[in-house]
Amino acid sequence: MDIDNKTLVITGAGNGIGRAWALKFHQEGANVVAADIDKESLVSLSNMGISTKNVDVRDSKQVTELITDTHAKTGRMDILFNNAGIAFGPKLENATEGKFEDHIAVHLFGCIYGMRAAIPIMREQGYGRIINTVSRNAEFDMPGTSAYSAAKSAIWSTSRIAAREVSDSDILINMLIPGPTNTRIWGKDRPDLQSPEVTYPTAKMLATLPTGGPTGKVFWDEKEYTLFDPKNTV
Repeated sequence: MDIDNKTLVITGAGNGIGRAWALKFHQEGANVVAADIDKESLVSLSNMGISTKNVDVRDSKQVTELITDTHAKTGRMDILFNNAGIAFGPKLENATEGKFEDHIAVHLFGCIYGMRAAIPIMREQGYGRIINTVSRNAEFDMPGTSAYSAAKSAIWSTSRIAAREVSDSDILINMLIPGPTNTRIWGKDRPDLQSPEVTYPTAKMLATLPTGGPTGKVFWDEKEYTLFDPKNTV
């Protein structure tokens, strides 16, 4: 399926993986709306002709406006990437009041707000693809990732159920594991890890799935991946 002229929203598009996707989809002719809480990070995308919107995904009103404004301006709401996220936190015992909750708000609630706003529009137009960013941290016990892992686990559950709930329509909801990538999540430059652009083929594959394609699934490197399989190793 061609991405040309499809309307596509990406949250967390100011940096890292989201930015790489915004640039690549724009180059291939999609009508991209790049959203991020960091307004300054969106300037260079805007200068390249990409539509941008300053959005805090913890605020349901802002996320709803992102989706409805996009639909109003383009007449479509074809593809949604719920990708916004923040870096790993401290160990649970050292987390200050609200730190854990903020992680959940950004990762999980931001994803939920996006799906909740987009699904009715996608139903009405008879088409939609939603891709939610998850992580293998959901199934592992790395110290300092309790909030991050909890949020990604919850996204996995919510996405699978939402996919079943819309299975009577041509709306496909899937999840994407980027894998270890050199982004701000590490708090420092990690040139030993893959570049964000490496994740684009999987993103494009999920954005362009044909009618009747997989839904409620997790993909990594263009292949289906089964989270919480006891055979998985770090």
